[in-house]
Amino acid sequence: MFIRTERSVKDFMQFYPIVSTIIIINIAFWIITSFIPILGDIILHVGIGHNLSVYHGEYWRIVTPIFLHGGLGHVIFNSFALVLFGPALEQMLGKFKFIIMYLLAGIAGNLGTYFIDPVSMTPHLGASGAIYGLFGIYLFMVLFRKDLIDYGNAQIIIVIFVIGLVMTFIRPNINIAAHIFGFIGGFALAPVLLKNARPFSMARNRRWRTSHDDVQFDPNRWNKKRVLPRNLRKNIIWIIFAVLVIIGFISRYL
Repeated sequence: MFIRTERSVKDFMQFYPIVSTIIIINIAFWIITSFIPILGDIILHVGIGHNLSVYHGEYWRIVTPIFLHGGLGHVIFNSFALVLFGPALEQMLGKFKFIIMYLLAGIAGNLGTYFIDPVSMTPHLGASGAIYGLFGIYLFMVLFRKDLIDYGNAQIIIVIFVIGLVMTFIRPNINIAAHIFGFIGGFALAPVLLKNARPFSMARNRRWRTSHDDVQFDPNRWNKKRVLPRNLRKNIIWIIFAVLVIIGFISRYL
């Protein structure tokens, strides 16, 4: 569910077009705002989260910060989280529901930031609220929809949620309200969005590939399972933990 087994970037983009598009948009805006001074400055001036501006009627700033990021570490961390946790939900919810969930969770995070201090002059940006919305839906599955997630993946979600919660309060320059309210938004949306959802299955990706493959199909190639080494499977939670911690430290200096 959270282990990427796609054969290529092309496969990933074909199986999960919404996650791929969001990542591309995030990276594209980061490149523009970081390396194209005039255009980048305009985008940040118009789109960055700014509660006082929202207070004075610039309501689009509730949405636009979801797609903007600061340093390299910021966009890498959020992109990594999307690659890891977004695909399963995109398949389970479907493209439309996934878009709705992502946007509404991000909006919930920014609204929470606004309501806590409507006249704050501190700017904020990033997709963290939307990403914590993913965690909210996954935690709802762990607690109330055990038919959609197995025990191993449930344990991963619990560990990652605890890590994310700790990092929210110990890392500097974190929009704590966006994380908390984004998570609440995802958790609150889960009962509606998960209605009629099916568990994640790599088999559906395989069927999609075979139905869209123009080259000759080898009926035995799916029998050649790519099994992870036993030690890697046993320690996957700690590997994910280590990667997140490393990216977290990098993001402090980039």
